Amino acid sequence: MGAGRRVQTFNQNGIAFFSINQAAGNTDFRNLRKNNLGGIIFGCTNSTIKECLFKQLFGLPASHISYVSNIDPGLPLFLFNYSDRKLHGIFESASSGRLNINPYGWTADGSGRTLYPAQVQVYLRLQCQELHEDQFKPIIIDNYYSQTHFWFELDYAQTNKLMSLLSSLAVAPSTSLPQNVAKWRNLFNDMPLAHKEEGTEVNETDSDVDFYQLYKSNADMLLPTSDAVPGFSCNSQPSEPHFKKRTVPEDKKEYILMKLKEMTLAREHSDSSLKQSVEDTAVVNDVRVEQSSILKEQEILREKAEPVTSLEYSDVITQLMKQLEELEAFKGEQLQKTEQLEHKLVEAQTEIQQLKQQYITLECRLDHCIEPVKEGMVEFSTEPPLDLDELIFLVGGYNGKTYLSSLDAYLPSQNKMKPLMPMSVVRSLSSVAMLNGELYAFGGGDGSEWYTTVESYNPADNKWIPRPSLTGQPKGSLAGATLENKIFAIGGGNGRESFSEVEMLDSDVGRWIMTQSMLEKRFALAAAELNGAIYAVGGSDGQYYLKSAERFDSREHSWTRIQSMNTKRAFHALTVMNEKLYVLGGFDGNSMLSSVEIFDPRNGSWMTGEAMNIHRGYSAAAVLNESLYVIGGTIDGDTITDTVECYKEDSGWEVTHQGSMACRCFASAIVL
Repeated sequence: MGAGRRVQTFNQNGIAFFSINQAAGNTDFRNLRKNNLGGIIFGCTNSTIKECLFKQLFGLPASHISYVSNIDPGLPLFLFNYSDRKLHGIFESASSGRLNINPYGWTADGSGRTLYPAQVQVYLRLQCQELHEDQFKPIIIDNYYSQTHFWFELDYAQTNKLMSLLSSLAVAPSTSLPQNVAKWRNLFNDMPLAHKEEGTEVNETDSDVDFYQLYKSNADMLLPTSDAVPGFSCNSQPSEPHFKKRTVPEDKKEYILMKLKEMTLAREHSDSSLKQSVEDTAVVNDVRVEQSSILKEQEILREKAEPVTSLEYSDVITQLMKQLEELEAFKGEQLQKTEQLEHKLVEAQTEIQQLKQQYITLECRLDHCIEPVKEGMVEFSTEPPLDLDELIFLVGGYNGKTYLSSLDAYLPSQNKMKPLMPMSVVRSLSSVAMLNGELYAFGGGDGSEWYTTVESYNPADNKWIPRPSLTGQPKGSLAGATLENKIFAIGGGNGRESFSEVEMLDSDVGRWIMTQSMLEKRFALAAAELNGAIYAVGGSDGQYYLKSAERFDSREHSWTRIQSMNTKRAFHALTVMNEKLYVLGGFDGNSMLSSVEIFDPRNGSWMTGEAMNIHRGYSAAAVLNESLYVIGGTIDGDTITDTVECYKEDSGWEVTHQGSMACRCFASAIVL
């Protein structure tokens, strides 16, 4: 079964999965969208695997319903045993994922509520040898957030590779099937699930049939009645229902009468054989038929010395038919209630998210004076006219609790922060640029998906306006710059690959168009315009952190290499001051940096600048009135700093502010 997990910041290539550690939220998982979910690994131990297999039911803690609810019939599933570190498969979902399919599963005596309510019914698609962790770990290495723990959600590529590896180790199933199991499974297969009342004791481990061994040696019992295709494609649509429902003849009374006669003949040979068959039936079909009623009828038949008459059969049939109708009615009622509760849960989650965002917005828009939060950094107490020449605009990001849609105007001279109209969506790891006096925000994401959307802010009326979306792939950690009245969206990535593509927004055309790509793929790069050219610096190509830099000249419409930096880095900031490029901090693959490098295009070389006081990456930076400001960021991948540092050429670096309004990362900064 699953367990809570700490969030990892970088994968093996230094690419982040929106990974700042937090006490609560949805970043404990990959949070793949439903159309990107290729498969899921469920967890178990030696003490729970037997129940998982004989009930054909997998489960995880309630928090995992965020992605278990995305399971549709036909999705490939796998079972990982934490005790021996082995992966079992290939399984496939036989139902949609939802809460409490069996609310009493994996409990000591079946009387308590399950600890693993995020559940799905399964069947075995292909019996294969177990894979040890050393065999499958390379396939899902990007899912590992510690040495021994990994995210359970798989994308299509990972799922296909796992299935190919397992299929190469397929085991031919045994054709033998215990006779008593085969005899009884048809009789009770169509009976609905019985309700498990509080306090009812059902010992599901007393059966003489070892269903774990049945799984090991008789895999065909769990195979679907339709042919299983080992070369299953994760991109295909779910197949028809996986179990062909066995139909009961129209005359149910004659059918049940026939089965009761078979029961009587079997009892004459062996009472113990009859008891065994009943227990096997309950296990094979995973239904809690009201055993007390059935056993009572068996005792009545056992005590009679004379043959059972048709009249007695009729009474038994009538009673069984009544119980069947009651169970069917109860099942329908419970399914309806479950659907209603699931619908209410989705509505509640949506409402909670909306209330959180409204709270943040309202908190930021208070008109009255707010007490100093932490050694300064207060909001404006009144509404004076904004002097754009004195402001740094901070866009979106993450504050350690939630991803932000906020837009804030920071006035360094007075150490004040004024909240402005928030964006239409939360944005982190996005980019910003200025065009025709407006601030453009593009790309980024909300912690679970990347965007192509674009919107612009007009400070004159304090409003955001939707703009044409990017034409390329959804992306984050991209860079932006304005050149010759055009905005350039440069590089970026989506957590799986890095991009070299460049898009250009032409205000005359009114849409984004692809232009000359960079020489290298760059994710988490930084870019800026200087003297009629765009400079793209550092980043990650998906395998390595980069020292390299390149320049785009619009007259030649091409990228050319310039001298590389002295230090490889990504997630850094880049600003222009006094006709020089300043590269600030970032991450080199091992630790956050405080180092600064300065590029002078007049001599075409980098020189080492004075280091910042604090190591930081994912920070926002801007230049205002001959002063360079670096705001927020992370100092170790988990901790967000609430400091602002200011650099002046004549006096060096100084920590000027400290307060919760500066406590953010994944944000962007710009001066209009």
